[in-house]
Amino acid sequence: MATVAPPPSKRQKREVIERTTTQQDVAPLLATDLGSFKANFVDSDGKQMADVIEINFADASEKNISTLLNTLLGRDREEFTPYRFRIHIPGKDVIVDQFPTDLLGLLQKHGVTNPFETTVTLSAEPQSVFKVQTVSRMAAKIPGHGQPILCAQFSPATSSKLATGSGDNTARIWNVDMGVPDKTLKGHTGWVLNVRWSPDGTRLATSSMDGTVRIWDPETGKPISEFKGHAKWVLDVAWEPYHLWREGTPRLVSCSKDGTARIWVVNTGRTEHVLSGHKSSVSCVRWGGTGQIYTGSHDRTVRVWDAIKGTLSHSFTAHGAWINHIALSSDYALRTGYFDHTKEVPETEEAKRAKAQEKFEKAVKINGKVAERLVSASDDFTMYLWDPLNNGTKPVARLLGHQNKVNHCNFSPDGTMIASAGWDNHTKLWNARDGKFLASLRGHVAPVYMCAWSADSRLLVTGSKDCTLKVWNVRKAELARDLPGHEDEVYAVDWAPRDGQKVASGGKDRAVRTWMN
Repeated sequence: MATVAPPPSKRQKREVIERTTTQQDVAPLLATDLGSFKANFVDSDGKQMADVIEINFADASEKNISTLLNTLLGRDREEFTPYRFRIHIPGKDVIVDQFPTDLLGLLQKHGVTNPFETTVTLSAEPQSVFKVQTVSRMAAKIPGHGQPILCAQFSPATSSKLATGSGDNTARIWNVDMGVPDKTLKGHTGWVLNVRWSPDGTRLATSSMDGTVRIWDPETGKPISEFKGHAKWVLDVAWEPYHLWREGTPRLVSCSKDGTARIWVVNTGRTEHVLSGHKSSVSCVRWGGTGQIYTGSHDRTVRVWDAIKGTLSHSFTAHGAWINHIALSSDYALRTGYFDHTKEVPETEEAKRAKAQEKFEKAVKINGKVAERLVSASDDFTMYLWDPLNNGTKPVARLLGHQNKVNHCNFSPDGTMIASAGWDNHTKLWNARDGKFLASLRGHVAPVYMCAWSADSRLLVTGSKDCTLKVWNVRKAELARDLPGHEDEVYAVDWAPRDGQKVASGGKDRAVRTWMN
């Protein structure tokens, strides 16, 4: 028996009558020509890049303008560099960092009365010259550690080497290409809380609950030296940036639960300076490219130290609770030193140092001025953005939005964004110039412990208590891949910094997992 559709309701009849009696507005369909504006392209230092050109508002998407600029610069399509544009509002001291879907509407909103006869300055910031693909599958599950994996970091020289530290008192180096353990680094008598590769990839530093720092040869797995001096757990370590090494002798800074940080001469194991002044555990440390050391503490302060003199330069007291993490806008450049996505490595020491210096300056310069910025994340649900070189102890911005403790934060490699991971189950994106909120990345159903950027700043991976990794498309602020596979909480995650081909993670289930596209 055929089913007979019920007669239309009174409301449906009324809507049909309205549609037949109302003339359709076809103007939007015909408005293909919205008028044009003159575009003046400048680089991040304000230098003009190309001739002023007229662009139709209807074609003024960021992708189209990026293609146009590459064409004006005479590049072949295979050599096109993707650009992100900042819009200088004509006649006003206003810069819009996020490119709008409606440029005409944006100009009108900011009071530009005649956009069609206006020259709009667009600051072009090149994105990475190579594109990292989204990791989409588990390449290997590698057992080996006997207790949870607490930290993980790829070598800056190659994505085939990964170091991890564990609650089983060992660190391990893994051959990621083969999916097998390579070296087991034994010697610590407490949990290994952190692992850090030197910027030239020839040494590995580990810090432990046993109060020591150890330096290892990653090729042999043998210890090179052991640094003793801290009275309690060593919570974090940071290498001196490569371009600051003197006569090939690197230094290392460590911070401890004993309330101090120590600067070590790596080749001799001598303590050069003891940085004392914090009133509680020093939870995190960074060594900046301008010769400053930054420490964050449970005493609610962030301090800036002169690495040469070992003296205090600034003390930041804005936070109301523990400092959980600090990050520098130069972190990616300093971590990778003279390495990049190409296989070319400078031959001489001078050339290596020069390339590392160039990468650092490119990462931190704003309008031609060095501005190495710092972001601090706290248990008080907030973050602060600082510019110690130019602003002193006055914060650039207070970053509000998390509804619980902020556990981790990171600058994107191109220095334009900050990602933060919190106990409110969210990851948030912020503008690295002024600290403005950009987007919330929602998807995890438990606290997010850590985040890591892809080398091209287009993707972000997060690890969570919910036993998953998630990869996010940053520009669209949406989930790109959900990566289940862990059997328990994910404590550590890293994205290979040199070529971006691999992600590694570890956690409470004690097995290293590697992910590829």
